[in-house]
Amino acid sequence: MNFCANGVSKVIMVIDFHTHTFPDKIAAQTIKFLSEKGNTKPYREGTLSALKESMKKSGVDYSAVLPVATAPKQVGSINRLSAEENGKDGIFFAGAIHPDCENVEEILDFVKSNGLFGIKIHPDYQGVYFDDERYIRIMREAAKRDLIIVTHAGVDVGYPDDVHCTPDMVLNVLSKLKGIIENKLVLAHMGGCDLPDEVLKKLAGGPVYFDTSFVLDKYTDKCREIIEKHGFDKILFATDSPWSEQKKFVEIIKEYGFSKEQTDMILYRNAKRLLNI
Repeated sequence: MNFCANGVSKVIMVIDFHTHTFPDKIAAQTIKFLSEKGNTKPYREGTLSALKESMKKSGVDYSAVLPVATAPKQVGSINRLSAEENGKDGIFFAGAIHPDCENVEEILDFVKSNGLFGIKIHPDYQGVYFDDERYIRIMREAAKRDLIIVTHAGVDVGYPDDVHCTPDMVLNVLSKLKGIIENKLVLAHMGGCDLPDEVLKKLAGGPVYFDTSFVLDKYTDKCREIIEKHGFDKILFATDSPWSEQKKFVEIIKEYGFSKEQTDMILYRNAKRLLNI
């Protein structure tokens, strides 16, 4: 991949830390439902094969898939399928968990023992606020197992009227899990989708990672401001594919004109460390 920042001629690697796929038999139906719910147009079909095609066309070497369980009964099948596909063709999977699951430790042991790099939670889709004690328990146990926790943060396009993960909730969680969760928590959508000013004021510079998914082309200047204040070593390149285009987001990062070292940290170094690639 060609690169034109500060005289650098080539990007060594690109890792997309935030993507989604669905089994072939339900992908079309799921994408249709989510598109209508959030009034959002997908760039891809949402299948695993579509993600691989996108990676090839966009110069993305590795992608992390973040499955979401909207009910406890889904967790087992999601995690078994993720374990089967994990590590193939440059694609790594997180595990799923739901706050109403009773067997939290058993689920996390499965995630860890099967090589899944962490867990994804989605407070809006799961109908639970981020600083709820059920999530606190899950995150504490995940951190004990050295698992990464990725959460949707900020406004969700499908549920815009009730934000289930605000910067204040994040601060509350960090207070309750001080010394436990630092540098294991990834806040998607640059720390809080559609809340850039609040993220800048309350979260930027804190002991968490932000990923760039979905919002990088919504408020590019604010994203740059957040990146520079938060620190290049805690930013993960991510798209939210199929809801954002991988190639476009790579180009946006390149166009910021950051130094080679800063750009490398965003595009792959930070994620490579977390994923143990």
